[in-house]
Amino acid sequence: MRASVAGCKMSIGALLNGLLVSVVAALLWKYSKLSEHAALLEEELHMTQQSQEVSQAHIDYHVALQALQDHGTRMVCTGKMHTDRICRFDYLCYCSEAEEFVFFHSNSSVMLPNLGSRRFQPALLDLSSVEDHNTQYFNFLELPAAALKFMPKPVFVPDVTLILNRFNPDNLMHVFHDDLIPAFYTMMQYSDLDDEARLVFMEGWGEGPHFDLYRLLSSKQPLLKEQLKNFGKLMCFTKSYVGLSKMTTWYQYGFVQPQGPKANMLVSGNEIRQFARVLMDKMNITRVEEKDGGSSEDEKGKRDEYIVLFSRSTTRLILNEAELIMALAQEFQMRVVTVSLEEQSFPSTVQVISGASMLISMHGAQLITSLFLPRGAVVVELFPFAVNPEQYTPYKTLATLPGMDLHYVSWRNTKEENTITHPDKPWDQGGIIHLEKEEQERILASKDVPRHLCCRNPEWLFRIYQDTLVDIPSFLEVLKEGMKTKPSVRRSKPASTVHPGRVREPQCQTSVQTTNEAKLTVSWQIPWNLKYLKVRELKYEVWIQEQGENTYMPYILPQQNYTFSENIKPFTTYLVWVRCIFNKNLLGPFADVLMCRT
Repeated sequence: MRASVAGCKMSIGALLNGLLVSVVAALLWKYSKLSEHAALLEEELHMTQQSQEVSQAHIDYHVALQALQDHGTRMVCTGKMHTDRICRFDYLCYCSEAEEFVFFHSNSSVMLPNLGSRRFQPALLDLSSVEDHNTQYFNFLELPAAALKFMPKPVFVPDVTLILNRFNPDNLMHVFHDDLIPAFYTMMQYSDLDDEARLVFMEGWGEGPHFDLYRLLSSKQPLLKEQLKNFGKLMCFTKSYVGLSKMTTWYQYGFVQPQGPKANMLVSGNEIRQFARVLMDKMNITRVEEKDGGSSEDEKGKRDEYIVLFSRSTTRLILNEAELIMALAQEFQMRVVTVSLEEQSFPSTVQVISGASMLISMHGAQLITSLFLPRGAVVVELFPFAVNPEQYTPYKTLATLPGMDLHYVSWRNTKEENTITHPDKPWDQGGIIHLEKEEQERILASKDVPRHLCCRNPEWLFRIYQDTLVDIPSFLEVLKEGMKTKPSVRRSKPASTVHPGRVREPQCQTSVQTTNEAKLTVSWQIPWNLKYLKVRELKYEVWIQEQGENTYMPYILPQQNYTFSENIKPFTTYLVWVRCIFNKNLLGPFADVLMCRT
Protein backbone atom coordinates (compact mmCIF):
# COMPACT_ATOMS: atom_id res chain seq x y z
CA MET A 1 0.00 0.00 0.00
CA ARG A 2 2.79 2.39 0.92
CA ALA A 3 4.61 1.48 -2.27
CA SER A 4 1.58 2.29 -4.37
CA VAL A 5 1.09 5.65 -2.57
CA ALA A 6 4.77 6.45 -3.09
CA GLY A 7 4.44 5.52 -6.78
CA CYS A 8 1.41 7.73 -7.09
CA LYS A 9 3.29 10.65 -5.53
CA MET A 10 6.19 10.11 -7.92
CA SER A 11 3.79 10.04 -10.89
CA ILE A 12 2.17 13.32 -9.79
CA GLY A 13 5.62 14.83 -9.26
CA ALA A 14 6.76 13.75 -12.71
CA LEU A 15 3.54 15.07 -14.19
CA LEU A 16 3.99 18.45 -12.50
CA ASN A 17 7.61 18.60 -13.63
CA GLY A 18 6.52 17.78 -17.18
CA LEU A 19 3.84 20.47 -17.07
CA LEU A 20 6.33 22.95 -15.67
CA VAL A 21 8.82 22.16 -18.44
CA SER A 22 6.06 22.49 -21.05
CA VAL A 23 4.92 25.85 -19.67
CA VAL A 24 8.49 27.14 -19.49
CA ALA A 25 9.16 25.91 -23.05
CA ALA A 26 5.96 27.57 -24.27
CA LEU A 27 6.90 30.79 -22.55
CA LEU A 28 10.41 30.64 -24.00
CA TRP A 29 9.00 29.93 -27.50
CA LYS A 30 6.53 32.80 -27.15
CA TYR A 31 9.28 35.08 -25.85
CA SER A 32 11.49 34.05 -28.76
CA LYS A 33 8.70 34.80 -31.26
CA LEU A 34 7.93 38.10 -29.56
CA SER A 35 11.63 38.99 -29.66
CA GLU A 36 11.79 38.00 -33.33
CA HIS A 37 8.68 40.03 -34.10
CA ALA A 38 10.04 42.95 -32.09
CA ALA A 39 13.32 42.77 -34.01
CA LEU A 40 11.41 42.67 -37.32
CA LEU A 41 9.30 45.66 -36.26
CA GLU A 42 12.44 47.47 -35.17
CA GLU A 43 14.09 46.72 -38.53
CA GLU A 44 10.99 47.85 -40.45
CA LEU A 45 10.86 51.02 -38.33
CA HIS A 46 14.53 51.65 -39.12
CA MET A 47 13.95 51.08 -42.85
CA THR A 48 10.89 53.34 -42.74
CA GLN A 49 13.02 56.02 -41.10
CA GLN A 50 15.64 55.57 -43.82
CA SER A 51 12.93 55.88 -46.47
CA GLN A 52 11.73 59.07 -44.84
CA GLU A 53 15.27 60.42 -44.86
CA VAL A 54 14.99 60.26 -48.64
CA SER A 55 11.51 61.79 -48.66
CA GLN A 56 9.14 63.44 -46.23
CA ALA A 57 6.28 61.48 -47.78
CA HIS A 58 4.80 58.81 -45.48
CA ILE A 59 5.24 55.19 -46.43
CA ASP A 60 3.92 52.03 -44.78
CA TYR A 61 7.06 49.94 -44.98
CA HIS A 62 5.34 46.57 -44.41
CA VAL A 63 2.79 47.25 -47.17
CA ALA A 64 5.50 48.39 -49.60
CA LEU A 65 7.68 45.34 -48.88
CA GLN A 66 4.71 42.99 -49.25
CA ALA A 67 3.79 44.62 -52.58
CA LEU A 68 7.33 44.15 -53.88
CA GLN A 69 7.49 40.52 -52.74
CA ASP A 70 4.03 39.63 -54.08
CA HIS A 71 3.84 41.65 -57.29
CA GLY A 72 7.49 42.28 -58.17
CA THR A 73 8.41 45.06 -60.58
CA ARG A 74 6.05 46.33 -63.27
CA MET A 75 7.08 48.23 -66.39
CA VAL A 76 5.08 49.82 -69.20
CA CYS A 77 6.86 51.89 -71.88
CA THR A 78 5.95 54.26 -74.68
CA GLY A 79 7.94 54.43 -77.92
CA LYS A 80 8.94 51.78 -80.44
CA MET A 81 12.73 52.14 -80.31
CA HIS A 82 15.26 52.71 -77.56
CA THR A 83 15.82 56.21 -78.96
CA ASP A 84 12.23 57.36 -78.34
CA ARG A 85 11.26 55.20 -75.36
CA ILE A 86 10.24 56.36 -71.87
CA CYS A 87 9.28 53.72 -69.31
CA ARG A 88 7.13 53.87 -66.20
CA PHE A 89 8.06 51.45 -63.40
CA ASP A 90 6.44 50.36 -60.17
CA TYR A 91 9.03 49.09 -57.70
CA LEU A 92 12.14 49.44 -59.82
CA CYS A 93 15.09 48.87 -57.50
CA TYR A 94 18.71 49.99 -57.53
CA CYS A 95 21.57 48.04 -55.96
CA SER A 96 24.29 50.52 -54.99
CA GLU A 97 26.82 47.69 -54.46
CA ALA A 98 26.46 46.42 -58.03
CA GLU A 99 25.57 49.89 -59.41
CA GLU A 100 22.74 48.23 -61.33
CA PHE A 101 18.98 48.63 -61.53
CA VAL A 102 17.06 45.45 -60.66
CA PHE A 103 13.74 44.15 -62.03
CA PHE A 104 12.16 41.64 -59.60
CA HIS A 105 10.01 38.98 -61.28
CA SER A 106 6.88 37.50 -59.72
CA ASN A 107 3.72 35.94 -61.16
CA SER A 108 2.21 39.46 -61.20
CA SER A 109 5.10 41.26 -62.90
CA VAL A 110 4.46 43.21 -66.09
CA MET A 111 7.13 43.98 -68.71
CA LEU A 112 5.90 45.86 -71.78
CA PRO A 113 7.44 45.74 -74.26
CA ASN A 114 8.73 42.25 -73.50
CA LEU A 115 11.78 42.39 -75.73
CA GLY A 116 13.72 39.41 -74.46
CA SER A 117 17.35 39.62 -75.54
CA ARG A 118 16.49 42.47 -77.93
CA ARG A 119 16.57 44.64 -74.82
CA PHE A 120 20.35 44.57 -75.16
CA GLN A 121 20.45 45.61 -78.84
CA PRO A 122 21.75 48.07 -77.81
CA ALA A 123 19.58 49.07 -74.80
CA LEU A 124 16.07 49.42 -73.45
CA LEU A 125 16.24 53.21 -73.73
CA ASP A 126 18.44 56.33 -73.69
CA LEU A 127 18.79 57.87 -70.24
CA SER A 128 19.51 61.32 -71.71
CA SER A 129 18.01 63.36 -74.53
CA VAL A 130 21.17 62.84 -76.64
CA GLU A 131 20.13 60.19 -79.11
CA ASP A 132 21.80 56.77 -79.23
CA HIS A 133 24.98 57.71 -77.34
CA ASN A 134 26.64 54.59 -75.96
CA THR A 135 27.40 56.23 -72.61
CA GLN A 136 23.72 57.01 -72.04
CA TYR A 137 22.08 53.59 -72.35
CA PHE A 138 19.74 52.21 -69.67
CA ASN A 139 19.06 48.60 -68.78
CA PHE A 140 18.44 46.48 -65.70
CA LEU A 141 19.31 43.11 -64.19
CA GLU A 142 16.56 40.56 -63.46
CA LEU A 143 15.97 38.51 -60.31
CA PRO A 144 13.07 36.45 -58.94
CA ALA A 145 11.20 38.24 -56.16
CA ALA A 146 12.07 35.26 -53.91
CA ALA A 147 15.69 36.48 -53.96
CA LEU A 148 14.62 39.39 -51.73
CA LYS A 149 14.80 36.98 -48.74
CA PHE A 150 18.57 36.79 -49.15
CA MET A 151 19.22 40.46 -49.92
CA PRO A 152 19.57 43.55 -47.72
CA LYS A 153 16.23 45.03 -46.69
CA PRO A 154 15.20 47.61 -49.32
CA VAL A 155 14.75 51.30 -48.63
CA PHE A 156 11.64 52.59 -50.41
CA VAL A 157 11.41 55.97 -52.12
CA PRO A 158 7.74 56.98 -51.94
CA ASP A 159 8.13 60.01 -54.26
CA VAL A 160 7.28 59.79 -57.93
CA THR A 161 10.73 60.02 -59.51
CA LEU A 162 12.15 60.93 -62.90
CA ILE A 163 15.38 58.99 -63.48
CA LEU A 164 17.73 60.41 -66.12
CA ASN A 165 21.28 61.27 -67.09
CA ARG A 166 22.50 64.83 -67.35
CA PHE A 167 24.66 64.91 -70.46
CA ASN A 168 27.21 67.57 -69.50
CA PRO A 169 26.18 69.56 -66.42
CA ASP A 170 29.32 71.74 -66.53
CA ASN A 171 28.28 73.37 -69.83
CA LEU A 172 25.34 75.79 -69.83
CA MET A 173 24.29 74.98 -73.41
CA HIS A 174 24.10 71.28 -72.56
CA VAL A 175 22.30 72.02 -69.28
CA PHE A 176 19.45 73.75 -71.12
CA HIS A 177 19.33 71.91 -74.44
CA ASP A 178 19.96 68.36 -73.18
CA ASP A 179 18.59 68.40 -69.62
CA LEU A 180 16.34 71.22 -68.42
CA ILE A 181 14.05 71.72 -71.42
CA PRO A 182 13.64 67.96 -72.11
CA ALA A 183 13.01 67.27 -68.39
CA PHE A 184 10.48 70.13 -68.22
CA TYR A 185 8.46 68.74 -71.12
CA THR A 186 8.83 65.12 -70.02
CA MET A 187 7.31 66.16 -66.67
CA MET A 188 4.54 67.95 -68.54
CA GLN A 189 3.85 64.75 -70.49
CA TYR A 190 3.00 62.73 -67.34
CA SER A 191 0.56 64.28 -64.84
CA ASP A 192 2.09 62.66 -61.75
CA LEU A 193 5.52 64.13 -62.58
CA ASP A 194 4.46 67.37 -60.94
CA ASP A 195 6.21 69.90 -58.73
CA GLU A 196 6.42 67.25 -55.99
CA ALA A 197 8.29 64.75 -58.16
CA ARG A 198 11.94 64.03 -57.47
CA LEU A 199 14.70 64.00 -60.08
CA VAL A 200 17.40 61.31 -59.84
CA PHE A 201 20.59 61.86 -61.85
CA MET A 202 22.41 58.62 -62.71
CA GLU A 203 25.31 59.80 -64.91
CA GLY A 204 27.70 59.96 -61.94
CA TRP A 205 28.72 63.64 -62.12
CA GLY A 206 28.87 65.92 -59.08
CA GLU A 207 26.41 68.79 -58.69
CA GLY A 208 28.29 71.03 -61.13
CA PRO A 209 28.17 74.84 -61.37
CA HIS A 210 24.53 75.05 -62.52
CA PHE A 211 22.83 72.75 -60.01
CA ASP A 212 20.53 75.54 -58.81
CA LEU A 213 18.90 75.50 -62.24
CA TYR A 214 18.00 71.81 -61.87
CA ARG A 215 16.46 72.59 -58.48
CA LEU A 216 13.95 74.87 -60.22
CA LEU A 217 12.21 71.89 -61.85
CA SER A 218 10.90 70.47 -58.57
CA SER A 219 10.26 71.50 -54.99
CA LYS A 220 12.34 68.50 -53.88
CA GLN A 221 16.11 68.24 -53.83
CA PRO A 222 17.45 66.19 -56.79
CA LEU A 223 19.39 63.05 -55.91
CA LEU A 224 22.79 62.21 -57.38
CA LYS A 225 23.93 58.66 -58.09
CA GLU A 226 26.68 58.98 -55.47
CA GLN A 227 24.09 59.85 -52.80
CA LEU A 228 22.01 56.70 -53.32
CA LYS A 229 24.50 54.50 -51.47
CA ASN A 230 23.97 56.62 -48.34
CA PHE A 231 20.43 55.29 -48.03
CA GLY A 232 21.18 51.57 -48.14
CA LYS A 233 22.42 48.80 -50.39
CA LEU A 234 19.04 48.26 -52.07
CA MET A 235 16.82 51.20 -52.93
CA CYS A 236 13.37 50.74 -54.49
CA PHE A 237 11.42 53.48 -56.26
CA THR A 238 7.71 52.89 -55.70
CA LYS A 239 6.84 54.78 -58.89
CA SER A 240 9.37 56.07 -61.39
CA TYR A 241 9.73 57.25 -64.97
CA VAL A 242 12.98 56.51 -66.77
CA GLY A 243 14.26 58.44 -69.79
CA LEU A 244 13.73 61.84 -71.39
CA SER A 245 11.69 63.15 -74.27
CA LYS A 246 13.80 64.23 -77.26
CA MET A 247 11.04 66.29 -78.87
CA THR A 248 12.48 69.64 -77.74
CA THR A 249 16.09 69.20 -78.92
CA TRP A 250 17.15 71.04 -82.04
CA TYR A 251 20.86 70.22 -82.41
CA GLN A 252 23.12 67.19 -82.81
CA TYR A 253 26.73 67.41 -81.65
CA GLY A 254 28.55 65.51 -84.36
CA PHE A 255 29.04 62.03 -82.93
CA VAL A 256 28.10 60.29 -86.20
CA GLN A 257 28.27 63.15 -88.71
CA PRO A 258 29.56 66.73 -88.34
CA GLN A 259 27.48 68.80 -85.93
CA GLY A 260 24.43 70.71 -87.11
CA PRO A 261 20.66 71.14 -86.75
CA LYS A 262 18.69 67.94 -86.19
CA ALA A 263 17.13 66.59 -89.35
CA ASN A 264 13.77 65.94 -87.70
CA MET A 265 13.17 68.91 -85.41
CA LEU A 266 9.81 68.75 -83.61
CA VAL A 267 10.04 71.89 -81.46
CA SER A 268 9.15 75.50 -82.21
CA GLY A 269 10.11 78.74 -80.53
CA ASN A 270 6.72 78.82 -78.81
CA GLU A 271 7.62 75.82 -76.64
CA ILE A 272 11.06 77.27 -75.87
CA ARG A 273 9.51 80.59 -74.86
CA GLN A 274 6.93 78.87 -72.67
CA PHE A 275 9.76 77.08 -70.83
CA ALA A 276 11.67 80.38 -70.48
CA ARG A 277 8.63 82.11 -68.96
CA VAL A 278 8.15 79.35 -66.38
CA LEU A 279 11.84 79.38 -65.44
CA MET A 280 11.87 83.15 -65.09
CA ASP A 281 8.84 82.97 -62.81
CA LYS A 282 10.63 80.40 -60.65
CA MET A 283 13.67 82.72 -60.46
CA ASN A 284 11.35 85.63 -59.49
CA ILE A 285 12.43 87.63 -62.52
CA THR A 286 10.17 90.40 -63.73
CA ARG A 287 10.18 90.25 -67.48
CA VAL A 288 9.20 92.47 -70.37
CA GLU A 289 5.56 91.67 -71.05
CA GLU A 290 4.94 89.93 -74.35
CA LYS A 291 1.44 90.51 -75.60
CA ASP A 292 -0.01 88.45 -78.42
CA GLY A 293 3.26 87.67 -80.11
CA GLY A 294 5.56 90.55 -79.37
CA SER A 295 5.93 94.20 -78.58
CA SER A 296 4.64 96.70 -81.09
CA GLU A 297 6.89 99.52 -82.27
CA ASP A 298 5.02 101.94 -79.97
CA GLU A 299 5.58 99.68 -76.96
CA LYS A 300 9.30 99.36 -77.82
CA GLY A 301 9.59 103.14 -77.87
CA LYS A 302 8.21 103.35 -74.33
CA ARG A 303 10.85 101.04 -72.83
CA ASP A 304 14.57 101.63 -72.44
CA GLU A 305 16.38 99.96 -75.33
CA TYR A 306 19.89 98.70 -74.72
CA ILE A 307 22.52 96.28 -76.02
CA VAL A 308 23.96 93.45 -73.91
CA LEU A 309 27.54 92.32 -74.49
CA PHE A 310 28.79 89.11 -72.88
CA SER A 311 32.18 89.66 -71.28
CA ARG A 312 34.53 86.69 -70.73
CA SER A 313 37.45 86.81 -68.33
CA THR A 314 39.39 83.58 -68.94
CA THR A 315 39.11 82.24 -72.52
CA ARG A 316 37.88 83.43 -75.91
CA LEU A 317 38.44 87.06 -74.92
CA ILE A 318 37.40 90.15 -76.87
CA LEU A 319 40.70 92.03 -76.58
CA ASN A 320 39.29 95.47 -77.43
CA GLU A 321 36.05 95.16 -75.50
CA ALA A 322 35.97 98.81 -74.33
CA GLU A 323 36.47 100.08 -77.89
CA LEU A 324 33.70 97.77 -79.14
CA ILE A 325 31.31 99.05 -76.48
CA MET A 326 31.94 102.68 -77.44
CA ALA A 327 31.48 101.92 -81.15
CA LEU A 328 28.17 100.12 -80.52
CA ALA A 329 26.84 102.95 -78.34
CA GLN A 330 27.76 105.52 -80.95
CA GLU A 331 26.41 103.56 -83.91
CA PHE A 332 23.04 102.59 -82.42
CA GLN A 333 22.60 105.44 -79.92
CA MET A 334 21.88 102.93 -77.16
CA ARG A 335 23.60 102.20 -73.90
CA VAL A 336 25.65 99.01 -73.82
CA VAL A 337 25.51 96.76 -70.76
CA THR A 338 28.10 94.06 -70.10
CA VAL A 339 27.19 90.84 -68.31
CA SER A 340 29.42 88.01 -67.12
CA LEU A 341 28.36 84.56 -65.93
CA GLU A 342 31.70 84.33 -64.15
CA GLU A 343 30.99 87.38 -62.02
CA GLN A 344 27.17 87.65 -61.81
CA SER A 345 24.43 85.31 -60.68
CA PHE A 346 22.46 83.56 -63.37
CA PRO A 347 19.10 85.17 -62.40
CA SER A 348 20.61 88.68 -62.49
CA THR A 349 22.10 87.95 -65.93
CA VAL A 350 18.75 86.73 -67.24
CA GLN A 351 17.02 89.78 -65.76
CA VAL A 352 19.24 92.03 -67.92
CA ILE A 353 19.01 89.89 -71.06
CA SER A 354 15.21 89.60 -70.87
CA GLY A 355 14.83 93.29 -71.73
CA ALA A 356 17.66 93.71 -74.27
CA SER A 357 17.24 94.74 -77.89
CA MET A 358 20.49 93.04 -78.91
CA LEU A 359 22.73 90.34 -77.42
CA ILE A 360 26.37 90.13 -78.57
CA SER A 361 28.81 87.38 -77.62
CA MET A 362 31.73 85.30 -78.78
CA HIS A 363 30.67 81.77 -79.73
CA GLY A 364 30.08 79.86 -76.49
CA ALA A 365 27.62 78.21 -74.17
CA GLN A 366 26.49 81.55 -72.66
CA LEU A 367 24.57 82.25 -75.89
CA ILE A 368 21.92 79.75 -74.80
CA THR A 369 20.61 82.63 -72.67
CA SER A 370 19.28 84.13 -75.93
CA LEU A 371 16.15 82.06 -75.29
CA PHE A 372 15.27 84.68 -72.64
CA LEU A 373 15.46 87.61 -75.10
CA PRO A 374 12.22 89.43 -75.95
CA ARG A 375 10.68 88.90 -79.36
CA GLY A 376 12.24 91.03 -82.05
CA ALA A 377 15.69 91.12 -80.41
CA VAL A 378 18.91 90.55 -82.35
CA VAL A 379 21.46 87.81 -81.57
CA VAL A 380 25.01 88.60 -82.75
CA GLU A 381 27.54 85.75 -82.57
CA LEU A 382 31.26 86.40 -83.03
CA PHE A 383 33.62 83.70 -84.32
CA PRO A 384 37.43 83.58 -83.96
CA PHE A 385 39.82 83.34 -86.89
CA ALA A 386 39.53 80.19 -89.09
CA VAL A 387 36.20 79.13 -87.54
CA ASN A 388 33.38 79.02 -90.09
CA PRO A 389 30.05 80.22 -88.63
CA GLU A 390 28.12 77.97 -91.00
CA GLN A 391 29.58 74.85 -89.37
CA TYR A 392 28.68 75.66 -85.74
CA THR A 393 25.06 76.72 -85.53
CA PRO A 394 23.34 75.75 -82.25
CA TYR A 395 22.45 79.36 -81.46
CA LYS A 396 21.55 80.30 -85.02
CA THR A 397 19.24 77.27 -85.11
CA LEU A 398 17.64 78.32 -81.81
CA ALA A 399 17.19 81.95 -82.89
CA THR A 400 15.58 80.97 -86.19
CA LEU A 401 13.10 78.41 -84.83
CA PRO A 402 9.57 79.34 -85.98
CA GLY A 403 7.94 81.39 -83.23
CA MET A 404 11.23 82.34 -81.56
CA ASP A 405 11.10 85.69 -83.40
CA LEU A 406 14.77 86.55 -83.02
CA HIS A 407 17.05 87.93 -85.72
CA TYR A 408 20.46 86.27 -86.03
CA VAL A 409 23.70 87.82 -87.34
CA SER A 410 27.19 86.28 -87.30
CA TRP A 411 30.60 87.96 -87.64
CA ARG A 412 33.87 86.14 -88.34
CA ASN A 413 37.41 87.38 -87.75
CA THR A 414 39.17 87.09 -91.09
CA LYS A 415 42.45 88.75 -90.02
CA GLU A 416 45.00 86.36 -88.57
CA GLU A 417 46.99 89.26 -87.12
CA ASN A 418 43.95 90.09 -84.93
CA THR A 419 44.11 86.82 -83.03
CA ILE A 420 46.09 85.47 -80.09
CA THR A 421 46.52 81.69 -79.89
CA HIS A 422 47.41 79.56 -76.86
CA PRO A 423 49.43 76.56 -78.07
CA ASP A 424 51.00 75.99 -74.62
CA LYS A 425 47.71 75.54 -72.77
CA PRO A 426 46.22 72.11 -71.89
CA TRP A 427 44.70 70.25 -74.85
CA ASP A 428 41.13 70.90 -73.69
CA GLN A 429 41.79 74.66 -73.77
CA GLY A 430 43.27 74.67 -77.24
CA GLY A 431 46.85 73.63 -76.56
CA ILE A 432 48.70 71.74 -79.30
CA ILE A 433 52.24 71.23 -77.91
CA HIS A 434 51.38 67.62 -77.10
CA LEU A 435 51.01 66.92 -80.84
CA GLU A 436 53.72 65.88 -83.28
CA LYS A 437 55.66 68.84 -84.73
CA GLU A 438 54.33 68.21 -88.22
CA GLU A 439 50.70 68.25 -86.97
CA GLN A 440 51.32 71.47 -85.04
CA GLU A 441 52.69 73.13 -88.19
CA ARG A 442 49.71 71.95 -90.23
CA ILE A 443 47.24 73.43 -87.72
CA LEU A 444 49.13 76.73 -87.53
CA ALA A 445 49.13 77.01 -91.34
CA SER A 446 45.42 76.20 -91.73
CA LYS A 447 43.08 79.09 -92.46
CA ASP A 448 39.81 77.20 -92.04
CA VAL A 449 38.91 74.42 -89.61
CA PRO A 450 37.55 71.56 -91.75
CA ARG A 451 34.30 69.87 -90.79
CA HIS A 452 34.92 67.25 -88.12
CA LEU A 453 33.29 64.91 -85.64
CA CYS A 454 32.91 65.56 -81.94
CA CYS A 455 34.64 66.05 -79.56
CA ARG A 456 38.43 66.33 -79.33
CA ASN A 457 39.50 67.68 -82.69
CA PRO A 458 42.72 69.57 -81.82
CA GLU A 459 42.44 72.07 -84.69
CA TRP A 460 38.92 73.05 -83.64
CA LEU A 461 39.95 73.44 -79.99
CA PHE A 462 43.06 75.44 -80.93
CA ARG A 463 41.02 77.91 -82.97
CA ILE A 464 37.92 78.22 -80.81
CA TYR A 465 40.00 79.13 -77.73
CA GLN A 466 41.73 82.05 -79.48
CA ASP A 467 41.39 85.59 -78.15
CA THR A 468 40.16 88.10 -80.74
CA LEU A 469 40.76 91.74 -81.51
CA VAL A 470 37.46 92.66 -83.15
CA ASP A 471 37.88 94.68 -86.33
CA ILE A 472 35.35 97.41 -85.54
CA PRO A 473 34.65 98.67 -89.11
CA SER A 474 34.04 95.19 -90.54
CA PHE A 475 31.97 94.20 -87.51
CA LEU A 476 29.69 97.25 -87.79
CA GLU A 477 29.38 96.74 -91.54
CA VAL A 478 28.29 93.11 -91.08
CA LEU A 479 25.89 94.11 -88.31
CA LYS A 480 24.28 96.94 -90.30
CA GLU A 481 23.97 94.72 -93.37
CA GLY A 482 22.38 91.96 -91.28
CA MET A 483 19.93 94.40 -89.71
CA LYS A 484 18.57 95.29 -93.15
CA THR A 485 16.87 91.90 -93.36
CA LYS A 486 15.45 92.04 -89.83
CA PRO A 487 11.69 91.42 -90.02
CA SER A 488 9.27 93.45 -87.95
CA VAL A 489 7.52 91.57 -85.16
CA ARG A 490 3.79 92.01 -85.38
CA ARG A 491 1.17 91.20 -82.79
CA SER A 492 -0.50 88.76 -85.13
CA LYS A 493 2.66 86.66 -85.47
CA PRO A 494 1.56 83.60 -83.43
CA ALA A 495 -1.60 83.26 -85.52
CA SER A 496 0.57 82.61 -88.56
CA THR A 497 1.46 79.17 -87.21
CA VAL A 498 -2.17 78.01 -87.15
CA HIS A 499 -2.79 75.38 -89.81
CA PRO A 500 -6.03 75.07 -91.79
CA GLY A 501 -8.42 72.21 -91.21
CA ARG A 502 -9.82 69.93 -93.89
CA VAL A 503 -11.86 71.41 -96.69
CA ARG A 504 -15.50 70.42 -96.21
CA GLU A 505 -17.99 68.72 -98.50
CA PRO A 506 -15.62 67.96 -101.39
CA GLN A 507 -17.42 66.60 -104.44
CA CYS A 508 -16.88 66.07 -108.13
CA GLN A 509 -18.99 66.09 -111.28
CA THR A 510 -18.02 64.76 -114.70
CA SER A 511 -19.22 65.08 -118.23
CA VAL A 512 -18.14 63.52 -121.53
CA GLN A 513 -17.90 66.00 -124.39
CA THR A 514 -16.77 63.76 -127.25
CA THR A 515 -15.15 60.38 -127.57
CA ASN A 516 -11.83 62.09 -126.84
CA GLU A 517 -12.84 64.89 -124.47
CA ALA A 518 -14.21 65.01 -120.93
CA LYS A 519 -14.54 67.49 -118.09
CA LEU A 520 -14.01 67.03 -114.35
CA THR A 521 -15.42 69.66 -111.96
CA VAL A 522 -14.26 69.62 -108.36
CA SER A 523 -15.78 71.82 -105.62
CA TRP A 524 -15.55 72.12 -101.83
CA GLN A 525 -16.36 74.33 -98.84
CA ILE A 526 -13.78 76.27 -96.78
CA PRO A 527 -12.23 74.63 -93.68
CA TRP A 528 -14.31 75.07 -90.53
CA ASN A 529 -11.60 76.99 -88.62
CA LEU A 530 -11.13 79.55 -91.39
CA LYS A 531 -14.09 81.64 -90.23
CA TYR A 532 -12.29 82.34 -86.95
CA LEU A 533 -8.92 83.33 -88.47
CA LYS A 534 -7.46 86.30 -90.24
CA VAL A 535 -5.57 84.92 -93.21
CA ARG A 536 -3.50 87.02 -95.61
CA GLU A 537 -3.51 84.52 -98.45
CA LEU A 538 -5.69 81.50 -99.08
CA LYS A 539 -5.20 78.90 -101.80
CA TYR A 540 -6.10 75.28 -102.47
CA GLU A 541 -4.02 72.36 -103.65
CA VAL A 542 -5.67 69.71 -105.83
CA TRP A 543 -4.11 66.41 -106.87
CA ILE A 544 -5.63 64.38 -109.69
CA GLN A 545 -4.45 60.84 -110.38
CA GLU A 546 -5.73 58.41 -112.96
CA GLN A 547 -6.62 55.15 -111.22
CA GLY A 548 -3.89 52.57 -111.68
CA GLU A 549 -1.18 55.16 -112.46
CA ASN A 550 1.70 56.14 -110.16
CA THR A 551 1.89 59.83 -111.04
CA TYR A 552 -0.53 62.64 -110.32
CA MET A 553 -1.18 66.16 -111.64
CA PRO A 554 -0.92 68.89 -108.94
CA TYR A 555 -2.74 72.22 -109.17
CA ILE A 556 -2.68 75.36 -106.97
CA LEU A 557 -6.01 77.20 -107.19
CA PRO A 558 -7.38 80.42 -105.64
CA GLN A 559 -11.06 79.41 -105.80
CA GLN A 560 -13.30 76.70 -104.27
CA ASN A 561 -14.31 75.03 -107.52
CA TYR A 562 -12.66 74.38 -110.80
CA THR A 563 -13.37 72.52 -114.03
CA PHE A 564 -10.49 70.48 -115.43
CA SER A 565 -10.44 69.47 -119.08
CA GLU A 566 -6.77 69.18 -119.99
CA ASN A 567 -5.56 65.57 -119.82
CA ILE A 568 -9.02 64.39 -118.65
CA LYS A 569 -10.06 61.30 -120.64
CA PRO A 570 -13.58 59.92 -121.12
CA PHE A 571 -14.68 56.70 -119.38
CA THR A 572 -11.81 56.88 -116.89
CA THR A 573 -11.76 56.85 -113.08
CA TYR A 574 -9.78 59.60 -111.34
CA LEU A 575 -8.70 59.90 -107.71
CA VAL A 576 -8.88 63.49 -106.42
CA TRP A 577 -7.41 65.01 -103.25
CA VAL A 578 -8.00 68.58 -102.03
CA ARG A 579 -6.41 70.57 -99.22
CA CYS A 580 -6.11 74.19 -98.09
CA ILE A 581 -2.95 76.35 -97.87
CA PHE A 582 -2.68 79.39 -95.56
CA ASN A 583 -0.14 82.14 -96.16
CA LYS A 584 1.87 80.18 -98.77
CA ASN A 585 3.34 77.48 -96.52
CA LEU A 586 0.84 76.37 -93.85
CA LEU A 587 -0.70 73.19 -95.24
CA GLY A 588 -3.89 71.55 -94.04
CA PRO A 589 -4.71 67.83 -94.22
CA PHE A 590 -6.17 66.35 -97.38
CA ALA A 591 -9.88 65.66 -97.38
CA ASP A 592 -11.02 62.09 -98.01
CA VAL A 593 -10.14 61.01 -101.53
CA LEU A 594 -12.81 61.41 -104.20
CA MET A 595 -13.35 58.76 -106.88
CA CYS A 596 -14.66 60.43 -110.00
CA ARG A 597 -15.71 58.48 -113.12
CA THR A 598 -15.98 60.38 -116.39
